Amino acid sequence: MSQPSNRGVVYKGPGKVAVESIPFPELALGDRKCNHGVILKVLTTNICGSDQHMVRGRTTAPEGLVLGHEITGIVLEKGNDVEFLEVGDIVSVPFNIACGRCRNCKAGMTGICLNVNGDRPGAAYGYVDMGGWVGGQSDYVMVPYADFNLLKFPDKDQAKEKIADLTLLSDIFPTGFHGCVTAGVGPGSTVYVAGAGPVGLAAAVSAQLLGAACVIVGDMIEDRLEQARSFGCETIDLRQEGDMEDKIEAIIGEREVDAFVDCVGFEAHGCGCNAGKEAPATVLNSAMQVTRAGGQIGIPGLYVTDDPGAEDEAAKEGALSMRFGLGWAKSHSFHTGQCPVMKYHRALMQAILFDKVKIADAVNVQMISLDQAPQGYADFDGGAAKKFVMDPHGEFVA
Repeated sequence: MSQPSNRGVVYKGPGKVAVESIPFPELALGDRKCNHGVILKVLTTNICGSDQHMVRGRTTAPEGLVLGHEITGIVLEKGNDVEFLEVGDIVSVPFNIACGRCRNCKAGMTGICLNVNGDRPGAAYGYVDMGGWVGGQSDYVMVPYADFNLLKFPDKDQAKEKIADLTLLSDIFPTGFHGCVTAGVGPGSTVYVAGAGPVGLAAAVSAQLLGAACVIVGDMIEDRLEQARSFGCETIDLRQEGDMEDKIEAIIGEREVDAFVDCVGFEAHGCGCNAGKEAPATVLNSAMQVTRAGGQIGIPGLYVTDDPGAEDEAAKEGALSMRFGLGWAKSHSFHTGQCPVMKYHRALMQAILFDKVKIADAVNVQMISLDQAPQGYADFDGGAAKKFVMDPHGEFVA
């Protein structure tokens, strides 16, 4: 039987992606058989803000990289060592690639697996400096360590019915939730979420799921702020001048929040009269300013070690000018790094399946075809208040 053709979304240089023919995946790691892996027919694969950083040319990503780390698929073929999955199962793929065998994986820190990237801890599909793994914005993709990594959905028909929600389990829903957990969000919390992109909106709805009393979302794009208001968030338009404490006090009656979640990362811009100017540490400094003494700051927003597009030499190496003494004086705790998706994805799947959360509505999922990927990237870069989800085989796009 001949193999089907395979196409993927390929990075072609700053501002450019193209859908091209790529090799069909093999159950192999270099010269050796990957008996613990599976080949998936990709059901859905999402455009992420992290992908956008690369496409903007703000990383050292090489041209020719097949993009995509948010993947949901059907098992098409499995290796001899895969015991607990069967051909035809529908699964969610955590964006973290993890071996399940190293000390970090055994401790649940799957975002910093020690065995899947020769350069540093942690790996991901289709991402710069993350081990060279082929991305999943494609028709088919190979996933290693399948028994450990993959989350099987219990009912195939239900999975397809709720695919717009379940596709978000591969990254942004757990990432937003992780940001809130590490910021200490709980019942009655007041929470500020910086950024109303998909991860910020996922964090906002996660804060509500965790019982927050008030969730405030700040952004500079009105459509994204409107999206946050659509599910009950308060909002702050960061283009407007004025002190953040005053704006927060006008909403909750106090000048500081209990918990702060940074969903912006290293491409942050200044606020008010400085809006439009890059200021990569501005969110972190704002976090220390408006978080109460003893509060926690979750940082799921991406910060990089190499930013060739930065405006100053220090930022090009990921060195930011932070007022860290303020955070020390207020006894803040900071939590950074990739979300360990497997820590949360099963519980969040249950929340979706039992209708406890409408994550697709919160982030405004829009299904597109694989061929529409270049336009999706362009629209997302322009600030569209949407989460673009690709449907490579045309099963869900109307």
